[in-house]
Amino acid sequence: MLRFLGWLFGFGVFVGFLALGAVGVFLWNLSQDLPDYTVLKDYQPPVTTRVHAADGTLLGEYARERRLFQPIETIPPLVVNAFISVEDKDFYSHGGLALDGIVRALRDNIQKKLDGSTGPLVGASTITQQVARNFLLTLDQTWDRKIKEMLLAIRIEQTFSKDKIMELYLNEIFLGLNSYGVSAAALNYFDKALYELTIAEAAYIAALPKGPANYHPIRRPEAAIDRRNYVIGRMAEEGYITEAQADAAKQEPLNVFPRTSGSQIYSAEYFAEEVRRRLSSIYGDDQLYGGGLSVRTTMEPKLQAYARKALMDGLIDFDQKNGYRGPVATIELDDDWGDDLAQIDPLSDVPEWRLGVVIELGQNSAVVGLHPGKDIQKNVNPERDTGQLPGKEQKWISKPLSQVLNLGDVIYVEPVEGQEGVYQMRQPPEIEGGLVAMDPRTGRVLAMVGGFSFASSQFNRATQALRQPGSSFKPFVYAAALDNGYTPASVVLDAPLEIQNADGSTYKPENYSVQYYGPQTLRRGIERSRNVMTVRLAQDIGMPLVSEYSRLFGIHDNLPPYLAMALGAGESSVLRMTAAYATIANGGRKISPTLIDRVQDRYGKTVFKHDERICDGCVADGWQNQAEPLVIDNRDQVLDPMTAYQITSMMEGVVKRGTGARVRALGRPVAGKTGTSNDYKDAWFVGFTPEMAVGVYVGYDTPKNMGRSATGGELAAPIFTAFMQKALAGKPPTPFNIPAGMTPYWIDPKTGVKVSGGEGAIVEAFKPGTGPNLITSVIGIDSEVFQEIEGGTSQDFNAGRGGLF
Repeated sequence: MLRFLGWLFGFGVFVGFLALGAVGVFLWNLSQDLPDYTVLKDYQPPVTTRVHAADGTLLGEYARERRLFQPIETIPPLVVNAFISVEDKDFYSHGGLALDGIVRALRDNIQKKLDGSTGPLVGASTITQQVARNFLLTLDQTWDRKIKEMLLAIRIEQTFSKDKIMELYLNEIFLGLNSYGVSAAALNYFDKALYELTIAEAAYIAALPKGPANYHPIRRPEAAIDRRNYVIGRMAEEGYITEAQADAAKQEPLNVFPRTSGSQIYSAEYFAEEVRRRLSSIYGDDQLYGGGLSVRTTMEPKLQAYARKALMDGLIDFDQKNGYRGPVATIELDDDWGDDLAQIDPLSDVPEWRLGVVIELGQNSAVVGLHPGKDIQKNVNPERDTGQLPGKEQKWISKPLSQVLNLGDVIYVEPVEGQEGVYQMRQPPEIEGGLVAMDPRTGRVLAMVGGFSFASSQFNRATQALRQPGSSFKPFVYAAALDNGYTPASVVLDAPLEIQNADGSTYKPENYSVQYYGPQTLRRGIERSRNVMTVRLAQDIGMPLVSEYSRLFGIHDNLPPYLAMALGAGESSVLRMTAAYATIANGGRKISPTLIDRVQDRYGKTVFKHDERICDGCVADGWQNQAEPLVIDNRDQVLDPMTAYQITSMMEGVVKRGTGARVRALGRPVAGKTGTSNDYKDAWFVGFTPEMAVGVYVGYDTPKNMGRSATGGELAAPIFTAFMQKALAGKPPTPFNIPAGMTPYWIDPKTGVKVSGGEGAIVEAFKPGTGPNLITSVIGIDSEVFQEIEGGTSQDFNAGRGGLF
């Protein structure tokens, strides 16, 4: 018996060594296939790109995984303790594995196998093991993966500090609502920074790693509160908070307010989307959605709101003059109209308006049931509010309400200011437009609106729409002439003109008034927007030169050298036109428009800045009586500064005496030009003060005639004026600076002849070597016959004689 027991013992030892050897070989084989855990040293997770307005306000966030990397030193102990309490209470004392948990999990998993139970294996992962799994392994529920996880955890503990492991974990863990890491979760669930979280909020975030969907704050609020309270209890048991704090925290509601994506600033949707497109084109989608870029844009939120309001009011005003078109929809009225009405989504970016359904209708009055809205869980709110529609408040509706509305009609309404419960009818305009406001010294786009509603159409009419600028292009034809021998007092004939095209057809430009006015100075021609004399001017200086100036100013890349293009027949965008006018305002220095001031990478290094001017002496260790830094403007000079002032002065005349008279309401120096394309399909006004350049365009997306009154002066100029009144409120008027070396003379603006002053005379600035006419010079049709006429009248030239005068 003893010999048998001894043999049995020896055999057992032998088998044990064989088992240990087999386990060793198995572990060695697994260890050869382990991922390289040292890559964690260079951990660069996908991080949210954040875009800010010029004042630092958050404009937008872009990410596939919404994550904000937070160094462990900046993560509050409250957050760390919440996770330790529920995920790994011995984290700071174990070596990567929790042996008691492993034994317990092993027992439970073996029992499940013996019982034939299905479902995932029971885990006992420490935080270190979760780091190994999340960064280096798959989520497969297999023994091989679990053993690899344990081996990696031991090696990670031997290589990295506990704080580093905790940092990796808290920045990588998925916490629902597309939130990766605790910092993103704090923003997405509570719209707070980590340091602002309460005990209850920190505990809820720590409750999520076990399965965010299981504790969703909207779909499963009771389970979410139960799990949160469990975490709070664990925090109290571990001594991180007192029992009194735990009891108080458990009584708090969830208070979760899921953060929206996209634009975070009211009225800035078009601006934010244009920034997103540009970042994507420069850096690619991987950097945009995971590079952690910090972007400072040029947008001024107050100006953006003013721009949106000015364009919105202008479009609504024009649309209402064309009458009511009909309801948004029609629904069947029943005992609860609110549920049916709630199924129709209102324009989310026009909060001034509400959807309403007509539930009572009189001869010239109506009662509307107002859209009840939905709560955070997408349930229809139970309240049923109503509003009154008195006919006298529907000033743009010419007929009694009983003739334009029916019961069940769904319409937009807006509260009447100062009258509780009283509303006026509204309708989304069919007409669209764009507005750009820009700093004329730097090209920084201060505000941009691309249409009435981004929720209705994401097409940006300020940057993507290519439309005919009409007469707003004329200043660049005149600038080319002024740069090449003409003066503002030069005289061009405004008389019928026929031009034979190469294909045998005839081009016959006409003025807006279909009348002709004889000899006109360049100033007079631009103030009154004379088409025929502009074509004659372009014919004399040559369309290739006009095309080149258009390219230099950035209006067109390659304008065809046809005379019709001198009248603005070539298509361009509001952004390009505004930048071209800003170049004039900047003394002829080329303006490159930008929506982005600066871009920094995830480490704070500047990788892009718009302002590329040279600052000589800006970098210094200290002041040693040296001269102040000198900023060197290295931008291209595309226009003579004296020419820039002359064309600016001529466009001041457009506002004072010409087609831009509506802008005089600003009561300050403004230079600008109206533009109206053929058949009244496009209406423009582009102008500037020394402080700001602004371009406005209005037209239908599918071009069609807007009516003879829909000119740039009648439709676009009032929008420009409304915006500038708000944007420049409180700022003293600033005159345009005259470059040194120019000589002022009194002239007659009709003839360009020098006068001694008096009624109607104006001061014109001339370049060195030029001056006003002593008499009116007339060049005949063949450019050979020369006449000199004093005090000639327009009737002398209405017989159709061509040429330059």
